[in-house]
Amino acid sequence: MPLILPAMRPQIHSKLPNVGTTIFTVMSGLANQYNAINLGQGFPDYQMSEELMSLVNEVMHKGFNQYVPMQGYMPLRESITEKVEYLYQVKISPDTQITITPGGTYAIYTALTTVLQPGDEVIVFEPAYDSYIPNIEINGAVPVLIDLNFPEYKIDWNEVRKKITHKTRVILLNSPHNPTGAVLREEDMKELSSIVKDTNIFIVSDEVYEHLIFDNILHQSILRYPDLLERSFVCFSFGKTYNCTGWKLGYCIAPAELMNEFRKVHQFNCFCCHTPSQVALSEFLKNKDAYLSLSGFMQQKRDYFISLMKNTRFDLLNSGGSYFICAKYDRISDEADKEFAFRITKEYGVATIPVSSFYKEGTDNMVIRFCFSKKNETLETAVERLAKIS
Repeated sequence: MPLILPAMRPQIHSKLPNVGTTIFTVMSGLANQYNAINLGQGFPDYQMSEELMSLVNEVMHKGFNQYVPMQGYMPLRESITEKVEYLYQVKISPDTQITITPGGTYAIYTALTTVLQPGDEVIVFEPAYDSYIPNIEINGAVPVLIDLNFPEYKIDWNEVRKKITHKTRVILLNSPHNPTGAVLREEDMKELSSIVKDTNIFIVSDEVYEHLIFDNILHQSILRYPDLLERSFVCFSFGKTYNCTGWKLGYCIAPAELMNEFRKVHQFNCFCCHTPSQVALSEFLKNKDAYLSLSGFMQQKRDYFISLMKNTRFDLLNSGGSYFICAKYDRISDEADKEFAFRITKEYGVATIPVSSFYKEGTDNMVIRFCFSKKNETLETAVERLAKIS
């Protein structure tokens, strides 16, 4: 009889062997399972601008439903240029320096993919948004992890200097910071400038919460600093700005020579983004009040949440921006943060995010993250439940 060999099937050699399901998916799944209020994942539960929605509908009926240029709809890029000059006093070319992307996370991934080669090192500050390290590793590069100083979550620039090597290719920044709400100050930008001067180090700056910054703090965008901008990819999000996270629309700004390389990657991954949204945003962006009012609006939500939480045993940390505020719970429990977050979701009906999930090695300072970009009644009901935890 002929020898019958077992059937062969192709095997995947994972490029991300240590990556599983994200904590956001896990906690949102738990929230749904236990009918909990979701203060975990960063999205509003209130409606976005009626005017912007109407504009999208209007332009669709006008026929703006086909491809726009790979770089993005030119009138939108021109509107971004006007906004950037107004806010940051810098002239950006809409033709050569801006690319519209399907979200801020995509822009960050594409920027990293543009510059990284296997073996390159990337400075990452932890706790860090969960896409950063996988973005680095999938490009064959190495994340060099530096803890932000707890509980203020500030950068120790002397530690950064110690970690810089001839392999350092990128410093990855995020301000306002997810998950902690920390913000960079002018002195941070001066330290950064001194570190990267006369080096071959690029900067990837995640500024998706640029308009959600509180207490009259000035957003320290890379765009304010010509010496930093010349080596930077600066990434933004319309979804975070206009309460439409599901649109997955953002953009990247970089010097022309860097953007040229960025577009080489972009064009074969996502040729262009949703046309009607781009056309609508090109008009809506001209309304300065629509983005200038966002800080005050979101600060009211932060402050209201803080006032409500005084009736609980949580100790809130400072939040200078973003949708988020972190809290210590050591007066309530000595559980690990994941155990605590799972338990209060199941037993008290409020879902949060354990901050250890934002550390590669799971550093646990017994801190959880709340998202306060919710209706007041949502926050009130959630805090009523949290106040029962003892």
